[in-house]
Amino acid sequence: HEIFFQVFDKGMMDDSEGRRIDFKNTLILLTSNVGSDVIMDRTRNGTVRTGIDDLDTALRPPLLKVFPAAFLGRVVTIPYYPLSDAMIEAIARHQFGKIARRLKATNDAELVIGDGVMDLVKARCTEIESGGRMIDAILTNTLLPELSRGVLNRSLEGKKMGKVIVGASAEGFTYSFE
Repeated sequence: HEIFFQVFDKGMMDDSEGRRIDFKNTLILLTSNVGSDVIMDRTRNGTVRTGIDDLDTALRPPLLKVFPAAFLGRVVTIPYYPLSDAMIEAIARHQFGKIARRLKATNDAELVIGDGVMDLVKARCTEIESGGRMIDAILTNTLLPELSRGVLNRSLEGKKMGKVIVGASAEGFTYSFE
């Protein structure tokens, strides 16, 4: 925390090579899960049950357990509420859009998201504190390796594909290459 005091108080910092770095017109965003239990306690299904001032007051004790009061006095605390199912789906659709564009550019194939896929993604987003990062982890660690393996196998077999359909089952994602 000490390093930020120089930035907050003087608007500058010296880097490891002795160069002075100007932070006067800089916005610094810091995120933390400190107090997430307080936020969860005051929200239900994405609905805030308390005013922002009450929430700010309730967050102060857990923040003080982790950060010095001098540090908190120099920052603005902005609570992030849990993502609703609609928000999770919007983020997932955006991520699937990026995958679809990449599949189109590299294999000239269309990506079709089948029924139940969004419900499967939402069901796997069990760690509320992780927010949108959980969606990225699901797609990066589960869907993309399986999808890539299928695309590479088709390529090695010399088979052309025009469409990849991602579906959902009780076991996870399913893939159909046409």
